Amino acid sequence: MSRFIKASAALLGMAALSAAIAAPPYSNVGREATGKEVAAWDIDVRPDFKGLPKGSGSVRKGMDVWEGKCASCHGSFGESNEVFTPIVGGTTAEDVKTGRVAALRGNSQPQRTTMMKVPTVSTLWDYINRAMPWTAPKSLSTEEVYAVTAYILNMAEVLPEDFTLSDQNIAQVQAMMPNRNGMSNAHGMWDVKGKADVRSVACMSNCGKDIQVRSELPASARNVHGDLSAQNRSVGAVRGVDTTRPPSEAPLSGKARAIAAPAPAPAPAAPAKPGALALAKANACMACHGVSNKIVGPALSDIAAKYQGDAGAAARLAAKVKGGSSGAWGPVPMPAQGHVKDADIAVMVEWILGGAK
Repeated sequence: MSRFIKASAALLGMAALSAAIAAPPYSNVGREATGKEVAAWDIDVRPDFKGLPKGSGSVRKGMDVWEGKCASCHGSFGESNEVFTPIVGGTTAEDVKTGRVAALRGNSQPQRTTMMKVPTVSTLWDYINRAMPWTAPKSLSTEEVYAVTAYILNMAEVLPEDFTLSDQNIAQVQAMMPNRNGMSNAHGMWDVKGKADVRSVACMSNCGKDIQVRSELPASARNVHGDLSAQNRSVGAVRGVDTTRPPSEAPLSGKARAIAAPAPAPAPAAPAKPGALALAKANACMACHGVSNKIVGPALSDIAAKYQGDAGAAARLAAKVKGGSSGAWGPVPMPAQGHVKDADIAVMVEWILGGAK
């Protein structure tokens, strides 16, 4: 009798589950995504190049795109600046032959670069396509992505300067990646059915009793580039920590706050002119400029101090914002912001010259 009851209960449970699956969807809640909407999101490119769109781009074209949209953050030759790590460097002609970067084993390079680590050219193409430029992700055309990828490989001395990268020859280029043989897939993170790599005897025995943080940002450098919680792109989830406070007191911003312990967020300062600060954030100005602190470019308050009392400053600054400029505040150039409306530039410039309060 007991078996009969258990069997009946199991059948009833299966019937209920089938009914739930077959039940019609909720009314007036969402809709199925269209084919075009799915295609817009389905942009990933795999190491076997599945998903790679047809197209091409030359090294020479890539140099032009790089200078206009990439060099301000990554340097004219991929050497980067004080904010971003270098993309090029640390690889040799011998690495291109062997597919293993010798500097990774001997630690002869002071800082590991992107080209030292990345094993697949599809990774470069995919990341540039979906995430660059920093202030306008997904804005590059297919030709520009091919061209920038080719230019990076040219700077790394993998491709000649007269090369044109395309979907037809990218597999041959993969065979020249300096670290193509440096990636290991013999671990649990690669194969979900494989042996996990977190059960090593060396890692799980003779553990110390005292926990000590081995890598931590020095207190003197914590706020060297200003409040990181305020320096985010205008797209995607907002994450960051208030670096103006000690680690024990700094609340996280955005979605990260929902994961961490609740903490009160600092109250935002009210803009002196309504709409000016909002415009600066919407046009990604605050990704490179802090109100009172230097990030990549100078602090807005420093700009106001420099041009105080200058009757022609507004017109000159507006022209620099529109057309780009370099040399006035250091080696990192400011790219042209031709997409921003003249009226919006005028509002932001007036606010900046007024002290950006």
